[in-house]
Amino acid sequence: MERIGILGGTFDPPHLGHLILAECAVEALDLSRILFVPAGIPPHKLDKTKASIVNRLEMLLLALEGNRHFELSRVDVDRPGPHYSVDMVQLIQAQYPNAELFFVVGADSLRDLPNWHKPQALIELCRLAVVPRPDMQISPDLHDKLIPGLMNRVVIIDAPLIDISSSSIVERSTKHQSIRYFVPDAVRTYIETHQLYGAS
Repeated sequence: MERIGILGGTFDPPHLGHLILAECAVEALDLSRILFVPAGIPPHKLDKTKASIVNRLEMLLLALEGNRHFELSRVDVDRPGPHYSVDMVQLIQAQYPNAELFFVVGADSLRDLPNWHKPQALIELCRLAVVPRPDMQISPDLHDKLIPGLMNRVVIIDAPLIDISSSSIVERSTKHQSIRYFVPDAVRTYIETHQLYGAS
């Protein structure tokens, strides 16, 4: 059975933290591929997306170049919103009916899982590959009483804590500070060429 990872996000812009996390997930879970799924209209960020979906897709393609395990998935951008994780995973399951799916999320997502849209249905579609954080105590049975069976659907993976965020990159770019070493060089060039996030 093929093992496929799913990494969702706005990728506004994609940065080295995303790529390092994905590479660690590929190794830890023995994945044949990991799908980067940019959100078209993320319900929790309706007014916060800075770059257009066209720009975000082009930057993500540039960021993924050269890694045979990394792939772009358009399942969220090619359908009307709002977009929920459970719907996205269901679409990917339909595309790969014989694969075991791992949804890669941070510790904060596991903590907040009871507030997600249809969390029970989500864990029936995929396993949650959770990246811990040193400032947050988590365990696979964290919400097992609220979401029955969760404990058996969570796997904790180890990845370095890279303190890079898309919002910090946008802020640096707006202030005309360097974003070198925060994003792949091709993404940095794209941002500067298209004058995104206040870059000149």
